[in-house]
Amino acid sequence: MPDRTRYKSESPMNRDFESIFASLREILRRHSKNLTVTEDTPTRYTLNGGKHPTHKTPVDIAWIHIGKNYVSFHHMGVYGCERLRESLSPALKARMQGESCFNFKKPDEALFKELDQMTVHGFAAFRKAGHL
Repeated sequence: MPDRTRYKSESPMNRDFESIFASLREILRRHSKNLTVTEDTPTRYTLNGGKHPTHKTPVDIAWIHIGKNYVSFHHMGVYGCERLRESLSPALKARMQGESCFNFKKPDEALFKELDQMTVHGFAAFRKAGHL
């Protein structure tokens, strides 16, 4: 019987996922000043440092993880700021899953650039609201 695990690690999709993850991780890393990296593994990167608006406890405010079918970029600033959500391009909105998650199967530099700007504005909105 052939060893199927060998094929999984060599698939083009997984190579794309690693590239996507690296690009998205760099976006969060660049804007992580005054935040705490709580996870930094080959499949997950998490920033914590916000405060829950009701409970005033620390919460994860942005993270990326590699799933089975896509790489997900989560940013709670989009969830908490309707104006920010409304400013997203139709192409980025098409990648939304729920209210704070964007899924990618292929690299898309134009959308990554938009995510970079959204991250800046999202963290600024959190600061203004007193959550950072």
